[in-house]
Amino acid sequence: MKIFAPKETDSAETRAALDPAAVKKLIALGAEVVVESGLGDRSDNPDAAFETAGATVTTDRAGLLGSADIVCRVRKPIDSEISSLKDGAIHISFLDPFNEPELIEKFAGQKTTAISLEMIPRTTLAQKMDAISSQANLAGYVSVMVAANRMNAIFPMMMTPAGTISPAKVFVIGVGVAGLQAIATAKRLGARVTAFDTREEALEQAESLGAKALRIDLGQTGSTDQGYAKEMTPEQLEIQRTEQGKICAQSDAVITTAKLFGRPAPILIKADVIAQMKHGSVIVDLAADTGGNVEGTVLGEEKVTDNGVTIIGTGNFEGAVSKHASQVLGSNFANMIDHFWDEESKGITIDLEDEIQSGCIITHGGEIVHERFKKD
Repeated sequence: MKIFAPKETDSAETRAALDPAAVKKLIALGAEVVVESGLGDRSDNPDAAFETAGATVTTDRAGLLGSADIVCRVRKPIDSEISSLKDGAIHISFLDPFNEPELIEKFAGQKTTAISLEMIPRTTLAQKMDAISSQANLAGYVSVMVAANRMNAIFPMMMTPAGTISPAKVFVIGVGVAGLQAIATAKRLGARVTAFDTREEALEQAESLGAKALRIDLGQTGSTDQGYAKEMTPEQLEIQRTEQGKICAQSDAVITTAKLFGRPAPILIKADVIAQMKHGSVIVDLAADTGGNVEGTVLGEEKVTDNGVTIIGTGNFEGAVSKHASQVLGSNFANMIDHFWDEESKGITIDLEDEIQSGCIITHGGEIVHERFKKD
């Protein structure tokens, strides 16, 4: 079975679907691995490293897209590249299926088995292939480093002959994978951290990392089967925004991580709250790619408000540490392929009755097979 990893075409994407370690694992299974020249140029993995790992390096992108049995990439493909895939090929990447109905139709029309990394079930068995979590972990780390870099102040308390410098106050909104890593990173840098989440179990995890939990009585809340916080009512959101605003006004850095599975991110910080924040404070909006948690966030941009608050919505925060982002992403790809690898046929066995495959396979055999995206 031939596995091909094309170079990403989006100029904003620094990650690669495979790294040399993942290539070695796939070759050990008995697969043939081909990568496009330049695949790892932006993640510190030159072509020579892939060749040493056993991969073939090619410049024939179109030819390999048309002959590969499995295509692994980070971002969704353009239309012309879907039509060039051979019948029955397996395509694995982030697909944003909730917002890409036409893309899904094209995959089905090409008889491609399209696997969406976003849809991998968040279960113990699937944890090793959970790309959303692996990337969110790094994004949480990067968010704090970006905030520390943009601030004109330091994070830790420092006692000097000229007096004591108070530690920075960091507020983390949303205690999922990214939020927990943001808390841990800010604490390592010496900040005082406050955290909020609608889920009590998440707040307990935040406290275990040394953060102070902000508890707001919102009535009934909970988690989805994918581990995300459930969407709140307008009344609940307003209560949350009011209480959060008080902490934002006191904070030097605010990290927002709240996302809703398959829906736009909720606006948690509005302009009136930003107007109350301190000059020089920083907001890092990790939900920028799904609309943002902050009123005024613009994906791909960083801006300063009239009262001196920096709002950062650059997106793809994990791409700032592309070497390790590609390392863990490559491991996610390799672990998925390994999990479903059939020794006799030397390929992936597709079984739509399997819990993991039924959760992440969107199209197969010329049809849309995922229950959430089937047409009535």
